[in-house]
Amino acid sequence: MVKISDFQIKDVVNVFDGKRLGNIGDIDINLNTGKIDAVVIGGTGKVLGIFGKDDQIVIPWKNIIKIGEDVILVRYQDARSSQYLETELK
Repeated sequence: MVKISDFQIKDVVNVFDGKRLGNIGDIDINLNTGKIDAVVIGGTGKVLGIFGKDDQIVIPWKNIIKIGEDVILVRYQDARSSQYLETELK
């Protein structure tokens, strides 16, 4: 059994570019099935967390590749990354 608090202390790393996305702040659970649909990585505060927040990142459960002892490896590609990849491939 894994506790939510165990998830929250692990770094989430994107396998596309190796960047650290942050830590899990929340989990979306399907109440009908009782299964986890997605994990939410909270945005970091701009000024001590008081004046606004960056966008949250929602990672569908199917995009989690591996949950390790220290990190969670995920597949995540935002709109900015896909535009960058398309221009690099041309």
